[in-house]
Amino acid sequence: MTELSPEGNTPYWQAKTLAEMTPAEWEGLCDGCGLCCLNKLEDWDSGEVFFTSVACRLLDGESCQCKDYENRKAIVPDCIQLTLEGIDEITWLPPTCAYRLVADGEDLYWWHYLVSGDRETVHQAGISTRGRTVSEEDVPVEDFEDYLCDWPLTVGEGPAAQR
Repeated sequence: MTELSPEGNTPYWQAKTLAEMTPAEWEGLCDGCGLCCLNKLEDWDSGEVFFTSVACRLLDGESCQCKDYENRKAIVPDCIQLTLEGIDEITWLPPTCAYRLVADGEDLYWWHYLVSGDRETVHQAGISTRGRTVSEEDVPVEDFEDYLCDWPLTVGEGPAAQR
């Protein structure tokens, strides 16, 4: 079910650079994993960024989609909108992130819905946040350290997640 470029023979993420993509193609790269919606902590001394399993209050834990994508910046002012420039500046993008993969000249994983044709495969492969998070509304910010996790930095568990 791979989505092809307008020319019909190559998937658009292989045929175009990120800069050449239409807004719809850009948005279409998001696999719906929800990993970018996890709160992160930065070590002030080293600059190292650590993921927590504490999700943004707008993340729907089942669909792994934003509950109010269009208005997210008004509701969560520090929500980061990924831009072409941000790909190189945001060091914490997970290794499975389609934007990072395409920017680095790599292909998408089999479970990305643009390849599989099914938005459930990201969850089936164990890549998404589904069932792994707690809302930031339920955790005081001073307790975020208790929720550190490293699973967002992996490519999933077992052969089901691999290319």
